[in-house]
Amino acid sequence: MKHLLAAVVLWTATARAAQAHATEQGFVLLLPTDIYIAAGGAVVVLTVVLLAVLPGRVAAAAFRPVTLWRTRGKGLAGQAGRVLAVPLLVWLVWQGWAGSRDPLGNPLTLAVWVVFWMALVSAQGVVGDLWARINPWGGAALLLARVRRRAPLHYPRAMGHWPGVIGFLGFAGFLLADPAPADPARLALVAGGYALAMLAGVVLLGRRWLVRGEALTLLMRAYARVAAVGRWDGRRALGLPGWRIARGRRPAPGHAVLLLLLLGSGSFDGLNETFLWLDLLAINPLEFPGRSAVIGPNLAGLALANAALLLVFSGALWLGARLAGMREGVAALFCRFAPTLLPIALAYHIAHYLPSLLLDGQYVWAGIAEALHLGHPHVTAGFMSSPGPVRAIWLVQAGAVVVGHVIALMLAHVIALRAGQSAWRATLGQAPLALFMVGYTIFGLWLLATPRGA
Repeated sequence: MKHLLAAVVLWTATARAAQAHATEQGFVLLLPTDIYIAAGGAVVVLTVVLLAVLPGRVAAAAFRPVTLWRTRGKGLAGQAGRVLAVPLLVWLVWQGWAGSRDPLGNPLTLAVWVVFWMALVSAQGVVGDLWARINPWGGAALLLARVRRRAPLHYPRAMGHWPGVIGFLGFAGFLLADPAPADPARLALVAGGYALAMLAGVVLLGRRWLVRGEALTLLMRAYARVAAVGRWDGRRALGLPGWRIARGRRPAPGHAVLLLLLLGSGSFDGLNETFLWLDLLAINPLEFPGRSAVIGPNLAGLALANAALLLVFSGALWLGARLAGMREGVAALFCRFAPTLLPIALAYHIAHYLPSLLLDGQYVWAGIAEALHLGHPHVTAGFMSSPGPVRAIWLVQAGAVVVGHVIALMLAHVIALRAGQSAWRATLGQAPLALFMVGYTIFGLWLLATPRGA
């Protein structure tokens, strides 16, 4: 996606906006991206070497947070935010159905794809758990708690987190394969239907549904664990990004699978725009036939990308266990180390959507300003036509990807030490996983630099 979504580019973007994005990518192609990619891979390799030679306590100490002040739940502000989010969601869905047909002028489209998906998901993993304060389904649960004591049904233990996994795959499929995910009326049907289904889950199964079966809450809670700020032992704490992962519990199988799907789906989100993918589909990038022509291939590609990631990640863990002489099964290792990929998934999300957020975020501000009678802000893509800003954006994108991989490697090493392995066994057992992460670093930087045609 290079302008809100491909549908927006194809249907509603002006010629100037489309040229701005092409120009930005053109400047990226003129940068010495091969050098940046090699440097990024070298940084990750150096991290592997340092983890191998430094005492294990050094890496463990890096993820030790500093406690700040005692917290008292989410407070009145958090409760008010969640309750007010319920009518706001209803209003947004109504605006999508009855409001402007322009995706860049409709509040629902901007709220879902720019405010939530581009901005809030990124902020969730950087500054902390914002979603807990504005979760509309959390607000519905609060309102229901006022009129009854408990839900009529118990959440079946056997279901685990699998409803959330299915929900996220549905979301990813809609995002990447639907012919018009940014069309306001179409989005209103999907968002409204999903909201009703999640409300039914809360009504029937209570608050446990939110942390087991509601995909967006699971996604946001997962990314909150990457943030530098969080809660620990009833106190606000600050530490190296990912410290809650290093000190947290092993997730359940369904939850662990979801964490890998965040990375696999995000990677395919970038891959399906590239010349390479279009060439595999025998499509001329300069004559893109529209999203409706690639629904099947994109769904198949999404499934294959996630399946390949699950297979390669499991294979790396299996090989590492054999090298280190461990008897632990692959399933247990998979659940233990799956959270270490969260920093990589978040880094890709931030890097991939940064240019679109900088441009489409202006439409959000323009809508707010006009609603508050603050004037008519001018939306500009001029910064995408200058080498300086484009270089700065690229460096931020590449830096985010490299930092995400470095943190992931450190987390994997610390988690291996916490499992009782010696420093040597931890290093030996993590060697295949480290090789996987080095390769994924190069792949991620290539995705940012390669030409795009859709």
